[in-house]
Amino acid sequence: MSVTHSTFTLERHYPVPVDQVFTAWATPDARKRWMAQGAEHSQDFTVGGHETAKGFDGEGRPLTYEARYVDIVPNERILTTSTLSTGDVLSTTSVTSIEFQPDGDGTLLTLTEHGMYLPGQEKPEWREAGTAQQLDTLATEFKRQ
Repeated sequence: MSVTHSTFTLERHYPVPVDQVFTAWATPDARKRWMAQGAEHSQDFTVGGHETAKGFDGEGRPLTYEARYVDIVPNERILTTSTLSTGDVLSTTSVTSIEFQPDGDGTLLTLTEHGMYLPGQEKPEWREAGTAQQLDTLATEFKRQ
C-alpha cells in the first residue's frame, strides 16, 4: 500500500479585523477553545516553536497532533509542518499555510493543507471535515467579545 497525497483549501470570512483573527490563532487559551477542545494543549507561537494537542478519537484511542511553526508574519500568514499519530502509530504528515486578508469590514482566512496519509490510517476527507469544523468553531471566538 502506498502513501495517499491530498491537498485541500478552505476559506472562511470572519466579521472582525485581521488582527483579531490572527490573535485567536496565536493565543494559547483561545486556540485551545476552538481547536483543541477537551484535549491537553500547549503552544509556543514562535518561529521554530511547537504546538501539541493530545486527546482521544471516537473509539477512545489516543491521538497526538504535533506541529512546528515554520514561518509567522503577524496578521498575514502562518506556515506549519505537523504530524498526527494514533497511539504510537504515525497517521499523517502535513504542511499547512494559513493566510489572513482584510475583506471589507472583516477577514478572509484561507487555509491550504497538503497531507500525506499513511495506509490504513486517517483519510483525507476526515481531515478536511475536521479542519472545516475547527474553522467554524473559530467563529465562536468572535461572539465572546
